Amino acid sequence: MALKAVPTSEVMRALAVLVAVVLVAACNLQPPRPPKPRNLTGVIGAAPYEIDVPGQWNGTLFLYSHGYVRPGGQNSAQSAPGPAKQWLLDHGYAAAGSAYSTTGWAVEDALKDQMALLDFFTRTVGKPKRVVAWGHSLGGLITSGLVQLYPDRFAAAMPMCGVLAGGIATWNTELDAAYAFKALLAPRSDLELVHITNAQANVALAQQILAGAQKTAPGRARLALVAALIDLPGWFDPRQPQPAATDYAAQAAAQVEWEQLVDFYFAFQFRQELEQRARGNPSWNVGVDYRSLLATSSDRVEVNALYTAAGLDLQKDLRTLNSGTRVRADAPAVAYLEKNISFDGDLAVPTLTLHTTDDGLVIVPNESAYKAQVTSAGDGAMLRQVYVHRAGHCAFTPAETIAAAQVLLRRLDTGSWDDAAMQPARLNEVAAGQGSANNQIFGVALQPSFVDFTPGPYPRPHAKGAPVEA
Repeated sequence: MALKAVPTSEVMRALAVLVAVVLVAACNLQPPRPPKPRNLTGVIGAAPYEIDVPGQWNGTLFLYSHGYVRPGGQNSAQSAPGPAKQWLLDHGYAAAGSAYSTTGWAVEDALKDQMALLDFFTRTVGKPKRVVAWGHSLGGLITSGLVQLYPDRFAAAMPMCGVLAGGIATWNTELDAAYAFKALLAPRSDLELVHITNAQANVALAQQILAGAQKTAPGRARLALVAALIDLPGWFDPRQPQPAATDYAAQAAAQVEWEQLVDFYFAFQFRQELEQRARGNPSWNVGVDYRSLLATSSDRVEVNALYTAAGLDLQKDLRTLNSGTRVRADAPAVAYLEKNISFDGDLAVPTLTLHTTDDGLVIVPNESAYKAQVTSAGDGAMLRQVYVHRAGHCAFTPAETIAAAQVLLRRLDTGSWDDAAMQPARLNEVAAGQGSANNQIFGVALQPSFVDFTPGPYPRPHAKGAPVEA
């Protein structure tokens, strides 16, 4: 039987269909391409933000709150701190952070801005399965404020070097140092303690008085007393060894560095910005017994030794402080700072805090204040605290931060704290395993330095709702 010829055009159409079928099948056999990592930046209201989402997001978001930015300073958003960001992304965690709408004591703005960013993330990226709040310094206070005010929106918190005594206690402590400094070293000066009118001139005058006091043994002894009243550490530079326990001159010199380079700017300059926000002075020292403050200070032995060496009468100076004219607060300003923010101890989510032992800006007894409030509220089981033996404010290596974060994540994953994982030896082992690049700060390689530590009492704690002697 003769075969019927098939037109060439029909053959070509059949081949085209066959090729198309094969190509579709081949495409269906290929695994889908993974989503690409995303970096989102922009502004919500007046607050810049940054969001980083890994290609394979596991559903957990770390919401980062940055620390204090001096009034008028550069205010940049960062989704996570330094090299720790890469660890988060490599392990599937998303990161986000707001720069806040303003600088200075921007707590009120930061709380609103961070929640606005969380809402924006949910709309833009997706609803997180769980959110971990974390932050440094003032950002530690903001972190704890977020979980106190919005417990249903967060799964856990990790305040680092946090201002956990709260706003009122922190600024009362700064007032104690400023009051003692003026009373003992420049009682007739124009130095302003509160209601500051010219912040730049005020801090310049304070620095001038401090420089003069450093030149004499009595002046150095009195500066040590000022430091002791707010429990300043006698170790300043984490790149240098800690002064020996009986090297009181070296300890006093380190305290002067804290005062000169860090603390006095808050006590005599940045307070003006706070007072403008609060519309008055939120701090007081009515009823404070400065003899009792010294008695509970970790620096009391140093002060006694320096006063004896200088031939000064310590008890006379303490009487001068206790008999001086006291500072009263303005009630509306106290209410503002109470709201922005003091802590009530009600802790609804697992919280791990991290602090260096010798922090002269946010003193380590902030941890004692927070623990006391949480324990009093009956939520002590929610809280764990770990410490790094080092000088410096927030002077953690990235590896130490990562090691602590892993402990908190394990608590979320298992529902219980792994106390063995929080032993210093184990934390140091985990940190050491993060590689040499993550075990340095200031360009200097450091050994992981988690340590068993119990901080002393906070000089003047204040729980939310406590009476105010204003």
